[in-house]
Amino acid sequence: MDTHRMHRRALLALGAGISLPAALRLALAQSSAKQGLRTAQGEVGVNGKPAEPGTLVRPGDVIATGEGAYATFVVGQDAFLVREASRAELIGSGVLVSALQLVTGKLLSVFGSGGERRLVTATATIGIRGTGAYIEAEPARTYFCLCYGTAEVAATLGGAHESYSTRHHESPRYIYGDGRGRAIVPASVANHTDSELILLESLVGRSPPPSFMESPNRY
Repeated sequence: MDTHRMHRRALLALGAGISLPAALRLALAQSSAKQGLRTAQGEVGVNGKPAEPGTLVRPGDVIATGEGAYATFVVGQDAFLVREASRAELIGSGVLVSALQLVTGKLLSVFGSGGERRLVTATATIGIRGTGAYIEAEPARTYFCLCYGTAEVAATLGGAHESYSTRHHESPRYIYGDGRGRAIVPASVANHTDSELILLESLVGRSPPPSFMESPNRY
């Protein structure tokens, strides 16, 4: 599907009542798989320096947001939305993000095809393939929603792990790091939306898989 049709599908989703902040709608309208920071609201920094739309982001960089801020950015065929009070460190080479460490905060991501990627927090290591994923990092707990794709989730302490696939947010998890016996437990879908995933995929010329788009449920 070409980029024009991707944009049209995303805009139809918005027109159906799925709302987004105006800055994100603007990014969607202007999308052409441009690399780097696409939108920025509030205090956004890359490697400790103030950043604005157009600032390049590469593996090895650190992206941080202040209170009330958010940003979207593209690296290679991957796209990200980082919410307020967050710090994310990208790991990889060239334009391939092989791993992302979320030190604190909240981040939504969509990844292109290829090998396994890793999402890392203080309490979890998550291997993912062909995935849209949302993650929140706290000192003693990680929230993880595999929006679609396949994941292997492992708690940092205690050895608990799970492997599973989803089509449409079926299996959110909390992963605890306080040594409790059951470190990985079910959670509910929270703090991210279908429209945001549609937007991020559009930024890299894709849409979520048909099984996601055709789901009768909406978040």
